[in-house]
Amino acid sequence: GSPLRHDIKFLIGLSSTQQNDEEKKRLDTYHRDHIYAPLRAALEPEAHAVRRLLSEQIHYELTFPMTLASGERAEPLPAHVLIRGQYDKPGELVTPTTPAFLPPLVASGPRPSRLDLAHWIVDEKNPLTARVTVNRFWQQLLGAGLVRTPGDFGAQGDPPTHPELLDWLASEFARSGWDVKHLVHPIVTSRTYRQSSDVTPALLELDPTNKLLSRSPRFRLDGEVLRDQALALGGLLEPAIGGTPVRPYQPINIWEPVAFGGSNTKTYVQDHGAALYRRSLYTFWKRTAPAPSFTTFDSPSRETFCTGRGRSNTPLQALALMNDVQHFEAARAFAERLLAEKSTEAQRLDFAFRKVTARAPTPDEHALLVEALATHRAHFNQDTAAAEKILTNGESKSTSTAPAPEIAAWTMVANLLLNLDEVVTRN
Repeated sequence: GSPLRHDIKFLIGLSSTQQNDEEKKRLDTYHRDHIYAPLRAALEPEAHAVRRLLSEQIHYELTFPMTLASGERAEPLPAHVLIRGQYDKPGELVTPTTPAFLPPLVASGPRPSRLDLAHWIVDEKNPLTARVTVNRFWQQLLGAGLVRTPGDFGAQGDPPTHPELLDWLASEFARSGWDVKHLVHPIVTSRTYRQSSDVTPALLELDPTNKLLSRSPRFRLDGEVLRDQALALGGLLEPAIGGTPVRPYQPINIWEPVAFGGSNTKTYVQDHGAALYRRSLYTFWKRTAPAPSFTTFDSPSRETFCTGRGRSNTPLQALALMNDVQHFEAARAFAERLLAEKSTEAQRLDFAFRKVTARAPTPDEHALLVEALATHRAHFNQDTAAAEKILTNGESKSTSTAPAPEIAAWTMVANLLLNLDEVVTRN
């Protein structure tokens, strides 16, 4: 070796009493890679190959679809009932099985596996899975389940309000091969689902909490539904199915305060183009910083299981519907749609009202819309700068050839319609 290398080794030897083997190895490696030029040049091709392989590995890890997988142990660990829950006080030895009041678990091998459990869950002899699933869909469509404790079908939960109906829906759902469309169709076409939410004093006294479904329930739509509804009315909704999660409009720096230093979700980077208008189902969700546009409307944080959403009515919800960039952008797109598809003011107002409420406006409602449109038109004709700002709200480009004040006035009317109680509430 070189004289310099011998000097380094001599110094290492002198200080061997203070240094361990790991430190010696690290110093020797540093000398080889960064100080001794002839050896460094000889190793450069190998170092370059290592860097290339690492970059390929990172590329494949980021682009290849991956999923978590688990396997059974050759010899499963023993499981005991812990006395008073203490880990150091094991009690009776237990084995995998199911509650005695439900069908038994059939093992395909020497002992039950996860696959056996999956088969048992959807076995036609197990009524619980279909009943719970049907109850969740009923709850989603009609505001409350046939069993009003969706997380507890046991003796401590509420009994079904209509047990025969629950049994029939559950058996029909399983018989159809777990076909969700087959389940939903008879529910939404039933007289019960389509009845009015109007209530008489006599019905209110007979069925105050609507357990007997004497009237149609009224409840505010979920935040995800409100967003998708507004985008659909404006013609902005991207209906593609599947694909990667998307990051639509969010407040600036929403993730930073709760992110760890090395986290890959430390900084929120908003998407652009069609990704901004995908269905809310595909929105990327950070549990410690959920989207305010959803949580404002009582969307759960997903940090814990949620069998039923709460429903509130707050000023923040009205402010979000009026001012949120996504909702206001949808209102502008809806206004441009009205200007493009209908030729007269009366036609546009009637078409817009029918689109958002599924009914024609009354004469009084039509008069109020005419007045609102005239007020906004006069305002924006005097303040064209404000009208121009409305056209630039959101990333979608205005396609209308109408003057900016006219588009702005119709945008405000469209925004008014999207905020009607009839539109944000299931009636």
